[in-house]
Amino acid sequence: MYIEKRRPSWLKKRLVLSDNVKQMKSILSGVDTVCESSLCPNLNECYSRMFATFLILGANCTRACSFCSVDNNVPKAVDPKEPKKIVSIVKKIGLKYVVITSVTRDDLPDGGASQFARVVRSLKRYRQDIKVEVLVPDFNGNKKSLEKVFDAGPDIFGHNTETVKRLYPLVRRGADYTRSLDVLRAARDFPGRHLVKSALMLGLGETDDETIAAMTDIRKAGCDILTIGQYLRPRMANMPVSRYLKLPEFEKFKQIGRGLGFKYVSSGPFVRSSYFAEEAYFKCINAPGVADERVCGIMMLARL
Repeated sequence: MYIEKRRPSWLKKRLVLSDNVKQMKSILSGVDTVCESSLCPNLNECYSRMFATFLILGANCTRACSFCSVDNNVPKAVDPKEPKKIVSIVKKIGLKYVVITSVTRDDLPDGGASQFARVVRSLKRYRQDIKVEVLVPDFNGNKKSLEKVFDAGPDIFGHNTETVKRLYPLVRRGADYTRSLDVLRAARDFPGRHLVKSALMLGLGETDDETIAAMTDIRKAGCDILTIGQYLRPRMANMPVSRYLKLPEFEKFKQIGRGLGFKYVSSGPFVRSSYFAEEAYFKCINAPGVADERVCGIMMLARL
């Protein structure tokens, strides 16, 4: 049984309404972002530094994960102009590191993999040295769909495990723990120089032992980068928070992750998969062995 507890005072973010935030909202008005759709607590912080995570394939998901605020409605047709729109906005903002994610599109034959590939290739054509991170759904385990994305040449391939094995039926209806690990293995085994990334949310009802077991499975699957954050209930319709972890607990899991051999571990209450995503990539490629990550993910702005 889950009992929602009052959010601790130290787990509240100061609202930042800078000119950059207003400018970003205007610039991004023609496309979807996961920042808006997921009601991310870091939205104002990221917009203030002129950074956003693009959400392709529409804002309606064909699944209904109990932790997620993204709408579960009939999806719209794939927009053939979407890659061009994203490139245009990337130019306008001046980004040199771009994160692309999507809703789950079980209604499409390839799960939307072709659109991921088109967006990545469009960005690479715009600028060869641009770095592109993709955060994909599981494509129902379809290896041909995964290969379409790999072939496009993303610099980081991400797929979020989200929670521990026991909680999958409750937290990720329609998903499968083993299938998610298989997606990470496929990314590890595909030829190329891309890094593999995943994420966990804590506070969903997992035990510490289950969290460590999931971290171990993710690392064995070949994952290089792991982010660990606190689940924060976005809407009353979503599942309640089981518990709020304290900073020393996040530090503990960060150290465990380092011991497991991840190249980079970001762990903290507001950490999300794409939160300061640039830091993980650049530290992994520039630092031998385990990168010196920060528990709260604070870094410089990766812009031109």
